[in-house]
Amino acid sequence: MAMKIVEECINCGACEPECPNEAITQGDPIYLVDAEKCTECVGAFDAPKCVEVCPVDDCIIHDPDHAESHEQLEAKYAKLH
Repeated sequence: MAMKIVEECINCGACEPECPNEAITQGDPIYLVDAEKCTECVGAFDAPKCVEVCPVDDCIIHDPDHAESHEQLEAKYAKLH
């Protein structure tokens, strides 16, 4: 399942450089996650780095519109790298 940044985003940019897949980009007015690139950091880290560095609680959530298994996320990471 890809991550999703919600409207509570303060547009600080802390998440963008932490993404190992370059899935996060600045949008208007909030940052956006490209579901085609997001692997929830599977393959790179134990947990989503964007969530760890975000200063706003519950600002980055699992995107229910992009559900994927752990195996699918691993395969996506391997394909991207």
